[in-house]
Amino acid sequence: MGIWTQAILLSTLSFGALAAPFIETLAHLPRAQVSTVTNMTATQLSDLAPYTEFARAAYCSPSIVQGWACGEACQAVPGFQVSLTGGDGNDIQYYYVGYWPDQNAVVVAHQGTDPTQFVSDLTDATIPMENLNSTLFPGVDSSVMVHSGFANEHAQTAPAILAEVKSLISANNAETVILIGHSLGGALSELECMFMALNLPSSIAIQGVTYGTPRVGNPAWASLFDSKIGNFSRINNEKDIVPIVPGRFLGFSHVQGEVHIVAPDYAVECPGDDDATDSQCTIMTVPNIADGDILNHLGPYQGIYIGSIYCT
Repeated sequence: MGIWTQAILLSTLSFGALAAPFIETLAHLPRAQVSTVTNMTATQLSDLAPYTEFARAAYCSPSIVQGWACGEACQAVPGFQVSLTGGDGNDIQYYYVGYWPDQNAVVVAHQGTDPTQFVSDLTDATIPMENLNSTLFPGVDSSVMVHSGFANEHAQTAPAILAEVKSLISANNAETVILIGHSLGGALSELECMFMALNLPSSIAIQGVTYGTPRVGNPAWASLFDSKIGNFSRINNEKDIVPIVPGRFLGFSHVQGEVHIVAPDYAVECPGDDDATDSQCTIMTVPNIADGDILNHLGPYQGIYIGSIYCT
């Protein structure tokens, strides 16, 4: 049993195809939260591809991301301009910030959990919840609680990332900030959506696209997030077990925005905060880890795999 699988078991039991370059203008995947399970169209699925490539690129060393020379992932989104990179892939996950001219948007992407990085796995297994840092998240009610490991990791990079985002908005008159990540990186990006919403002018649109994201906070967090972030998609692949931890019985809840890839070329949007009762939604497809498949965590997300071994 690998380190990553052990971490998932600990958190659950002890504590409960290559795409062509994307140059057309997208509509930032605006997502009106659905009230019923809704099939995604072929166009909607194909529009996810550049975001998936951004998430994939976050696993690459900052030394090659800095020049946007990370192989297939970088080639798939030509013209992207990286301005800040950081992290060591262990104590602090890799991250990058840059400007996406085709969309007039600032993109922030965070690396996720790599099975070879033990410290990252321990972060995932740190289950206690805590209040959000009042300096980073001003005005948030004390009833809002989030995973302490995720919050602590986010706090290490948040000030530097915010400063760079503000600089890029000013330099480029950017209108949107897009937060992207896979696995732990998805959790960090979920937190960062709220962080940006609370620290940037209301005229700046905030969008989040995450992949295989674990639950981040309690129902009060989910409610606050849903009220502030209207354009958010958290994409789950088939029987991935990561989106069902930490357990709901521990007081955790997902935010809205589930997109479940049921099978290649077939995905649905699911309503609610992790409480859909349709058999096509993750909570019903993977009611417990015994019914899941950890390999689905890496993909394929519409033909694209995400992880360190796919940084080519």
